[in-house]
Amino acid sequence: MIPVGDSPRSRTTPWVTWAIILANIGVWIYMLLLNAAVTDDRGGARPQSAAQANAACYGFQTNATDLDRFICTWGFQPAEFLDTVQGEANVEPGRVEVLFSIISSVFLHAGWLHIIGNMLFLWVFGDNVEDRLGHFRFLAFYLVAGIVAALAQTLFDTSSVVPVVGASGAVAGVLGAYLIYYPKATVNVVIPFFILIFIPLPIPAVIMIGLWFIQNLLAGVATIYDPAAPDSGVAFFAHIGGFVFGALTILLFFRGAGRRAPPSWR
Repeated sequence: MIPVGDSPRSRTTPWVTWAIILANIGVWIYMLLLNAAVTDDRGGARPQSAAQANAACYGFQTNATDLDRFICTWGFQPAEFLDTVQGEANVEPGRVEVLFSIISSVFLHAGWLHIIGNMLFLWVFGDNVEDRLGHFRFLAFYLVAGIVAALAQTLFDTSSVVPVVGASGAVAGVLGAYLIYYPKATVNVVIPFFILIFIPLPIPAVIMIGLWFIQNLLAGVATIYDPAAPDSGVAFFAHIGGFVFGALTILLFFRGAGRRAPPSWR
């Protein structure tokens, strides 16, 4: 199901949501311009790849390209982050970007479908959550949701050196907040059939978001009980962690934020 709109109308202009989307698009365009080809220099690429794996990529075997180096530098690698925090990193332990990667990784994406899907979800659900929280509070909420999501993924895979990128965890936090604020909202979704046919359907937000969460929860649990299963490349626990953070934060601290005042009678 692909969301294309929802029923609640935002009372304010979602400047922060738009800015986040533009920032993600800007970083994506920059990544597209980076060199992704491996130069054939008669064996020179192999030593470069080995050096990169022990530096920016922190053990992750990858090609020595500008794009891979950028992803490894600014993407979030759980093992590298933990080792750096604990002072046990064996390569450049003082690199500031290692600590900052827990935020910068939220603005990196791995493919067209990845960024389009995340930005579409943020476009549909972010404006109303920003309306309730306010611009600056929403920005802080979004970034912290991304941080919590990354830490949740780390909790279940502390030894991973694979860079984790994408806004999915932060967007999941927005979904959790949206579900608390607008449990009776209706989301307009399209269901693709045979690639070219799209059927628009209005469905309750609680069903659409609920199915999304259950799917991620089941997939995440499956990775625990079946470690030998093929890696889907999806950080399911980042989604789960971001969503739980978003819902609980609104429930515990901001349930009444931005609520419309009742009309006064004279």
